[in-house]
Amino acid sequence: MNRTMKTIFGEWKKCMTVRQCFRDCCASTKCAVLVAAFACSPFARGQSPSTGQAPLTIESPQQMQARISKLEAEVSELKAIVSRMQPPVVANDGPAPMTATVQPPPVSQPASKHQALQTVLQPEDGKVLSFFRETTINVSLDGYYAYNFNDPVGRVNLLRAYDVLSNEFSLNQASLVIDHPPDATAGRRWGGRLDLQFGQATDTLQGNPANEPRPQIYRNIFQAYGTYIIPAGKGITVDFGKWGSSLGIEGNYSKDQINYSRAYWFDFLPFYHMGVRVSAPIGDRFTLNYWVVNGTNQVEATNGFKDELFGFTAKPAKNVVWTVNYYLGQEHPDRVVVAPTSPIPVQPGLSFAAITPAPNGKTHIFDSYVTWQTTPKLSFALEGDYFLQRLWKNEAPGQSSAPSHVAGGAAYLRYQFNPKIALATRAEYVSDRGGLFSGLTQALKENTVSFDYTVANGFLMRYEWRRDFSNKPSFLTDVQNVLSKDQTTATVGLIWWWGRKEGSW
Repeated sequence: MNRTMKTIFGEWKKCMTVRQCFRDCCASTKCAVLVAAFACSPFARGQSPSTGQAPLTIESPQQMQARISKLEAEVSELKAIVSRMQPPVVANDGPAPMTATVQPPPVSQPASKHQALQTVLQPEDGKVLSFFRETTINVSLDGYYAYNFNDPVGRVNLLRAYDVLSNEFSLNQASLVIDHPPDATAGRRWGGRLDLQFGQATDTLQGNPANEPRPQIYRNIFQAYGTYIIPAGKGITVDFGKWGSSLGIEGNYSKDQINYSRAYWFDFLPFYHMGVRVSAPIGDRFTLNYWVVNGTNQVEATNGFKDELFGFTAKPAKNVVWTVNYYLGQEHPDRVVVAPTSPIPVQPGLSFAAITPAPNGKTHIFDSYVTWQTTPKLSFALEGDYFLQRLWKNEAPGQSSAPSHVAGGAAYLRYQFNPKIALATRAEYVSDRGGLFSGLTQALKENTVSFDYTVANGFLMRYEWRRDFSNKPSFLTDVQNVLSKDQTTATVGLIWWWGRKEGSW
């Protein structure tokens, strides 16, 4: 009898849970049976099922009847709730559809997160998740403190691209990179990229009205281009838009450079281009490159000539990458901005007067660099450049075709002692004949030593010592209008970056 009462009591407890009432009480008469069984049980007679002794409180038949009536009312209410939750039956001419009660998973075997997610996600949600899985959103912050031992007037470091201020805490750049690259193997041949940039480096890259008629429009857009891979050969990649120039070995993002400060050649060679570029691999170790662009550092062209680049990237050995570029351009404007004179409304800055005759001299850039990863810890890099420019194509009265040219190169070495510590150095030479780069005919040299300490993945501290020197007085001192032949700086750069983009940015 005790075993029977335990069974009845167990069923009664399950019946009194809301979840079991939904599943059992509303689908059968189990509650009514249990209620009747309980009414005849020892509990109803005031006896304990285990000891047979009278409990502390004995209910009268009237109290038991009241309790049973209350339970029946609760069961009726639960049945009404379940009835309202059932989907409406749609009448049709066919046979009545089969219905099934969806049971929740057993308590001992809960549904997995993956199964729960499948019940919530729709097919459209899968497309959105796939897009974000293949797209990276990345952020970087780059700041520094530099000290110039010349104590220059205005605390300005001359001939520097990014570390332009001395004895100041400076924000070099804050960047946002959204990258959705194509993946031909997955059947997606299109992609795109957008780089937004803010800070001192922004004014260096995009702020010269001599090259850019309306720099304020594009100042914070470092890169913005779309990509398509043509299904021919090994895949021909075509980009349209604005991109950072690959003339010269150094790039924009400090975390990917060997040193913190940029070389003279980075400051002198083009920063960006606007147009179309094509990359066609020939085999696994050789790629041809071709560009058609508006000009050097020009989103909006200053003349009607379209510049071109011809080049290749080769991998003669597993750990060696060699790039060669030849760039042909015409960088002299054929118009000047004037105050609006036409009654036809145009965008600001689009009123011009023609330069007649306009200079037609060409610009030639020969650029080559090679990197060699000799061991997992030791790497070398070498760059050579020759830049030639004429104002006029042919000699004529009052029109000189004498060339101005800049030549030289840079050498790099880096050694990674362990995952956190690395040491690097750079030596550089620039022969500036005609003052194209510095405004003065001179021979410029610099040597830089950098010490890297990776605090954590995504946080780099870079300590740098650099000495610039020339055969002509070229650098500011603490006395107005008095120049020095050299300057020495010490810099601490702090670089943070986070996002899912792997490798170089």
